[in-house]
Formats: sequence, C-alpha cells, structure tokens
Amino acid sequence: MIQRIQSIFLALAAIAAGGLFGLPFATTSEGMASSELFADSVFNIKDNPVLMIAFLAAGALSLIAVFLFNNRKLQMTLSIVSIIATIIGLGLGLFFFMSDSASGQASFGLGTILPVLMIVFLFLGWRNIKKDEKLVRSMDRLR
Repeated sequence: MIQRIQSIFLALAAIAAGGLFGLPFATTSEGMASSELFADSVFNIKDNPVLMIAFLAAGALSLIAVFLFNNRKLQMTLSIVSIIATIIGLGLGLFFFMSDSASGQASFGLGTILPVLMIVFLFLGWRNIKKDEKLVRSMDRLR
C-alpha cells in the first residue's frame, strides 16, 4: 500500500534526487577560467550529462517503485538498481571534483549530502519491503 513506511522512504529518496538539480555539490568564491567545473564558480549536477542521467534515473526509479506496492519483488529490484545508480553518480561526481584543478579552493555544498541521504533512504525502503515480503510469505505458510 502507498501508506507503508517503505513508500515514504522511497518518496524521500526521490525528493532528494530532485533536490540535486537545485543544490550545488561545491562552490568557489569566484569563477575560475582554468577549471571546467568551476568556470561559473558552482559545480552542480547540470555540469555533466552523465551525472544528470545517473541521478535522474535513480530518482525516477525510486518514484516508480513507490507505486509498485503490489509487486514487492519488482519494487525491491528497482530499489537496488536505484542504489547502484546513486552510487555510480556519487562516485563520478567525486571523481570529476577531485580531477579538477580548482578542487582545492572549493567548499562543499549541500548537494554532497543528498546522494548519501538517497542511499540511506533507498536502503531503508528496500529493507522494509523485504520485511513485508517475509511477512506475506509467513502468512501464506499458515494458510
């Protein structure tokens, strides 16, 4: 059902993915012409299409999983795939940040916390879906 706790966790993960489109990963005090990421003094998800695709996929999959409450196995699979997409996006974001020449002068923004929150919410959602599946299976054995 939609009012289950795993639906709330999956929806929070989707909201966190949406928040990535507005919040920066890192910022510098002024734009740096020598840097690809910090030319406009802000490194956000819109700077790289691969990051956009990874986090958009993770957010969309977690939002789709909210409405698949009748098919718990598919819901668990989508949660795992969303966790993998978030980890790939986070890893790529950190790689791009560390390989940039202006990364030493940048300060982290609120956008660096959101992928970690997404992973936590997706894991909690997956765990609660798994609990529901075990409960349903135990009830089936009693019948």
